Amino acid sequence: MTEHMNLFENVNRQFDEAADVLGFSQEMRELLKTPYREITVAMPIRMEDGSLKIFKGYRVQHNGVRGPQKGGIRYHPDVDLDDVRALASLMTWKTAVVNIPFGGAKGGVQCDPSKMSPHELEMLTRRYISKISMVLGPTRDVPAPDVNTNAQTMAWVMDEYGRKNGYQPACVTGKPLELGGSQGREAATGRGVAIVTREAYEGVLGHPLQGARVVLQGFGNVGSFAARFLAELGARVVAVTDHAGSVQKAEGLDVPALTAHAHAHQGTVAGFPGGEPFDPAAVWGQDCDILIPAAMGGVLTKDTAPMVKASLIVEGANAPTTPEADRIFQARGILLIPDILANAGGVTVSYFEWVQNLQQFFWDEAEVFEKEEKIMVQAFRDVHEQVKRHGCTWRTGAFVLALERVKRATELRGW
Repeated sequence: MTEHMNLFENVNRQFDEAADVLGFSQEMRELLKTPYREITVAMPIRMEDGSLKIFKGYRVQHNGVRGPQKGGIRYHPDVDLDDVRALASLMTWKTAVVNIPFGGAKGGVQCDPSKMSPHELEMLTRRYISKISMVLGPTRDVPAPDVNTNAQTMAWVMDEYGRKNGYQPACVTGKPLELGGSQGREAATGRGVAIVTREAYEGVLGHPLQGARVVLQGFGNVGSFAARFLAELGARVVAVTDHAGSVQKAEGLDVPALTAHAHAHQGTVAGFPGGEPFDPAAVWGQDCDILIPAAMGGVLTKDTAPMVKASLIVEGANAPTTPEADRIFQARGILLIPDILANAGGVTVSYFEWVQNLQQFFWDEAEVFEKEEKIMVQAFRDVHEQVKRHGCTWRTGAFVLALERVKRATELRGW
């Protein structure tokens, strides 16, 4: 039983710490914690080798008082209902932190996409959407990409949903540009991480980002774009690790070259000639100023937290830090910017995509990035305000902000 297995308990523990600060009643806690709807579906697929496989899929809609539910769909062998529940509730708090009119949801299918053909993945996606489409829609629940899903997956989602409901591009975000996707959507999460890193490192810690040493765990969509934007701001990306390898260079890695290398080598930084390989397990102890976990959840634990040398941790991934690790960082005086603020750039630009689809009028990338910057900086300041007011951690401050907003909307609706 790993710390990670209790993702839902972890999120609820974080919720309770904020609810304590706000003095919430037991009733209000129950009301805001309990998911609105949970769906489990089975998808029988005839595989290309002729065998029949039955896949399990989930969609949890956590809360919709502030707008349609919003959340990604992940394809992973370890997906289970508890994880999806936890991630759905994190989405409720994340959309509230950046104050966009969405609630929280999450979906997942238990499968290993690396062992499936594109045709099998398309059949699986279509079967999954056809089974849950009655609870989806532009005003109900709007999915998006997550771990192991991408713009192509979302194109299938839109098409399958459209079979029953007609052309509805606002039913899903993270689509290809050709099908109503938004400029800047792919870079959005990483860009938001970079904006928040800048605000925290320069604005709160008072250090110049120019020359600051950054270590990234994960170099997928979030990590690679965060690295790119931080390098453009003058930071030095000194070490990167991913699922298949690691590379380091004290003077700073050439991020555009590293990104090109990863694109050419199945998405991994392994074997990059512009740096030295190192043991991926040693990533947490790397000498650096800023650490960005940007891969899977539950990686900063009571075992890895004491190794961290950074003065700032920015959570690019969802739920990368366990409560035990949180307490260690707090005791060591390390500033940690939580996922529900740090990686909210993705859902923010998803919101822009939804808005553009509803009005069928599109913005250019500069406009999207300008609007994202404005929302992320405002959210950062809103959370900072709570941190100062309550003398709490940034995670609790972000939860306090979110809980107040969701509670207020709940009461106004007449609960």
